[in-house]
Amino acid sequence: MMANTMMKRNVMEDRDTVLRSMHDTGLAAWFGGSLMGAVGLNGAAGKVGNPRERLVVSSIGWDRWAPINMAAIGAHLLGAVGILASERWRVVGQRGVGTMSIVKTALTAAALGATAYSRKLGKELENAGEVAVEGVTEPTAETPATVRAVQRRQRVVQWSVPALTGALIAVSALAGEQQKSGSVLQGVGARLRGVLVPTR
Repeated sequence: MMANTMMKRNVMEDRDTVLRSMHDTGLAAWFGGSLMGAVGLNGAAGKVGNPRERLVVSSIGWDRWAPINMAAIGAHLLGAVGILASERWRVVGQRGVGTMSIVKTALTAAALGATAYSRKLGKELENAGEVAVEGVTEPTAETPATVRAVQRRQRVVQWSVPALTGALIAVSALAGEQQKSGSVLQGVGARLRGVLVPTR
């Protein structure tokens, strides 16, 4: 019986390890890919000699990255949901964990929205074809007004994705700190005091 209990415990620990790996690796790729794209890919495309090829080159790179990015986001979301289910008792019983979970969920939703919108704007730039631009998000005097408007929005949105996913990394670090035994005891004790001691 003890052997079965130990086996079940090991299976659960392995499952958490897989979930945490999916959560962390997916988030790292999501953050790193968006930052690399904004700095490296778009920056390199802006150096292409022919101004009419710059959007085309950038679009090719983003199209190649898109499936990997979707897989990374999917892995992160699956890991996050699995960890939340595994740690649900702490969300209820440890003060501060519930608030952290709400903040993390809100940041995730915002990052998903920004990613989807950035991809939509990227597709609009791709469909613009061979138009002259200074950079992927910087127009020239020859750039059509419709493309200028998309570039202006993309200039802001492309930086919001690494900003939001970077904030998610910070909140995930906080979540890890909350799992330390001292933090758990302190948080559970605070929750119990709040339940047992009446508020005046």
